[in-house]
Amino acid sequence: MIFRQLFDPASSTYTYLLGDEVAQEAVLIDPVKEHAERDKALLAALGLKLRYIVETHVHADHITGASALKAATGAETVVALDCGTTGFDRMLVDGDEVCFGDETLRAIHTPGHTPGSTSYLWRDRVFTGDTLLIGGCGRADFQKGDVHALYRSITQKLFVLPDETLVYPGHDYKGRRISCVGEEKATNPRLAGKSEAAFVDIMNNLNLPKPKRIDEAVPANLLAGRDA
Repeated sequence: MIFRQLFDPASSTYTYLLGDEVAQEAVLIDPVKEHAERDKALLAALGLKLRYIVETHVHADHITGASALKAATGAETVVALDCGTTGFDRMLVDGDEVCFGDETLRAIHTPGHTPGSTSYLWRDRVFTGDTLLIGGCGRADFQKGDVHALYRSITQKLFVLPDETLVYPGHDYKGRRISCVGEEKATNPRLAGKSEAAFVDIMNNLNLPKPKRIDEAVPANLLAGRDA
């Protein structure tokens, strides 16, 4: 297998490249528009054909590179049905699979941060987008977020995976790159030992500022990264 974790410093976004080295096919998860050339160069260097561009949700802090990469590579764009987007080639529901070569990426619908937020399970790891972060989780106070749904998605969909399952989040703001389900269950300050009511109280009192690019990013991302 081929695996790369890429980073956008401006939005602290992680992009993931997954590849089947035998079939020479690849998937990109959560690409950032400003790094489309970097991603194309990496694919070329590794001798991979991009089959799918997969989004974990409609992002509010950056514009996806989905349309730019589709135009350059012919790859199909993929997002969850409940994201309410237009312009994507394929829309997934819980349990759907994205296949590239002999590899399979399975969609786990994990709403809460947004209605369409989806995590993806591949081999021994799960890509959690903004649902579960390292030592935290995504906010639920905009884009029709639901803090109760977020708690249930994490505890009933992600925390039931084997403890050794590697957690690769959509963002990290402290330079951390990887965690695992067991560690988050035991140490995540918003979730470890917390009831749903306690979690809701924490989340309702974060008092976070509005994402700087939300008014620009969300309309573009609803169109797979094209200008609204």
